[in-house]
Amino acid sequence: MDPTDEGLSREITKWDLIALFVNVTVGAGIFRLPADVQRTVGNYSLPAFALCAVIVGLIALCFAEVGSRFSGTGGPYLYARETFGPLPGFTVGWLLWLTRLGGFATLVQVLVAYLGYFWPTVESGLARAGVITGIVGVLTVINIRGVRRSARVGDVFTVSKLIPLFLFVAVGIFFVSPARLTLGTRPDFGPFAGAVLILIFAFSGFEAVLVNSGEIRQPQKVIPFALFSALGAVVVLFVLIQVVCVGTLPQLTTSERPLVDASERFFGALGPTIISAGAIVGIVGTLNAVMLALTRLPFAMAIQGQLPAPLTRVHTRFRTPHVSILVSAAAALFLSLAGTFVYAVKITVITRVIVYTSTCLALPILRRRSTTVTPRSLSTGFQLPAGMLISVVCVVLCLWLLASSGLSEVRDVAIAVALGLAFYAATKLSQRRVPPISRFMDL
Repeated sequence: MDPTDEGLSREITKWDLIALFVNVTVGAGIFRLPADVQRTVGNYSLPAFALCAVIVGLIALCFAEVGSRFSGTGGPYLYARETFGPLPGFTVGWLLWLTRLGGFATLVQVLVAYLGYFWPTVESGLARAGVITGIVGVLTVINIRGVRRSARVGDVFTVSKLIPLFLFVAVGIFFVSPARLTLGTRPDFGPFAGAVLILIFAFSGFEAVLVNSGEIRQPQKVIPFALFSALGAVVVLFVLIQVVCVGTLPQLTTSERPLVDASERFFGALGPTIISAGAIVGIVGTLNAVMLALTRLPFAMAIQGQLPAPLTRVHTRFRTPHVSILVSAAAALFLSLAGTFVYAVKITVITRVIVYTSTCLALPILRRRSTTVTPRSLSTGFQLPAGMLISVVCVVLCLWLLASSGLSEVRDVAIAVALGLAFYAATKLSQRRVPPISRFMDL
């Protein structure tokens, strides 16, 4: 494909995009969170899953309309910048990048835990560091060598990860005990809201794929279709997985690997092997999808002059932003080696919800500007029925979720935003002294 005006190549097809949406959503969360949510609210984890699916579905509707107006790289960052201006746009982009970094580190923690089923020593020490470094290195090379390669890898991993999950649901549903699905005593409002907030981690991720709109063929047409197709299938799959876990595993609240433990109830000794292998394949696939978005954000922000100019360099052979890829991969490796699961989940959920709020707010504003078409803000390829009302409902729901956040996590996100703004100011100051650098430079 011919390169875009950003220097990138549009190699992601409609079916690649669906695979990426599924890949980034069906990740570590569904392999770990069924137990965490059950521990928080008991069998009300089922209504929590359903409510979270509704919330994320409404937010995705807003993303479908807003995303169909843009064809450049950046996703929610680009939407915020074009709608609210450079500084709010930078803040959203910075938070989105931190979300991807935290999400990558979280996925790695769960991947190591499931690898530990086959190789116990990998969960600590040099073996752990070596495996993490190897995974990041391989994904970095794949991303540098071309977006088409990365998309094809995503296609393979999507199919491979879904097979054991479908098998888990198809067989496990016949072993569900209806008595175990009784809701029981209703939990307090605070814990239930907290459970829904945590589940955002399991259902989210689709926004990261939209960062790569500059490499998607006909993004205005294919984004709504791919987003609805992928999320619809994922919602059904996730709810059924939770039903099977609750209905077959009495000790769900104490399980570290809930799908593994549940599968042993109806698959026998073979179950843990199948599910652990599926989890490993699935998480690696999700890491590939996350890496694809993670590494494009600094590139998109640097094009707008909000990050250092070397990040805009595009490899003349592979048409990929190799400097941005290397910088992001180094940051992901550092956090993966040092991170913990629970903390990363809480932080990334807060940053995700802030990003969701900005895109939902952008919808009515962009509609009012619909008579003006600019190179990066195009006429919409998808018009959301009752879009104004849905956007308002989504903003209210996002604020409700943020109100359920812990004060310590909110504090840490505020510190991260302050650091980002300081870096933004330093970048702007340096640009007054240094002439711009050409983006098209080979390795």
